[in-house]
Amino acid sequence: MTLTSNAIREQLDGAFERIRGMDASLQEQLNAFAADARQRRPDFAKVIDRLVERLRANGAGEAAPRPGEVMPEFCLPDENGHLVSLGDLLSKGPAALTFHRGHWCPYCRININALARAHEDIATSGGQVVAIMPERQQFAADLKSAGRLPFPILTDMDNGYAMSLNLAIWVGEEMKRIMAGRQELPTFQGNPSWMLPIPATFVIGRDGVIRERFVDPDYRKRMAIEDLLAALKRDA
Repeated sequence: MTLTSNAIREQLDGAFERIRGMDASLQEQLNAFAADARQRRPDFAKVIDRLVERLRANGAGEAAPRPGEVMPEFCLPDENGHLVSLGDLLSKGPAALTFHRGHWCPYCRININALARAHEDIATSGGQVVAIMPERQQFAADLKSAGRLPFPILTDMDNGYAMSLNLAIWVGEEMKRIMAGRQELPTFQGNPSWMLPIPATFVIGRDGVIRERFVDPDYRKRMAIEDLLAALKRDA
């Protein structure tokens, strides 16, 4: 029996709800969802594989700031429209900046949920975490409310900050065709560029110097929570 797109989407939504509640590491959860998605949408999984191959062949993300370098400053609005700067954050302690594709991305939501569960440990370590997405304020606010997130979600309009870090990528025509009608980036981002940030995490010390980073053009992979905590504790 051939399933409709809506039926497949409902099954993936069910898989997301089941997997995000697993007693497992972040990457184990991400792997589980990727395996489920590959089984239900092998055509889409192959498109992702080709996108990742293209990005890696072109060195996407390799030129992003590295440990030992000073993290470029930013001043971005949070989900309530209040401006937040890197300097403001670091005055309170070391920070982990986490870049996400959007509220619609199940891998980002799994990652953000894992960060929320670890927030008490992060705060105890003296650190803080901030999520950055290229989405309009209403979607950032909805995500924070739905996930009951204890940290701010900053809006990087038009991927300006991600672009300055060499993290912004074009999804490509093949991915655009598949996403169109399902995930309308122009509506979410307020522009027709079909650009996304490479999901990445930078752990930054009080002095503004990057202690650790995780950058991978395969958005199905993210920095382990244990590695993030360890890097924050070194600077507490």
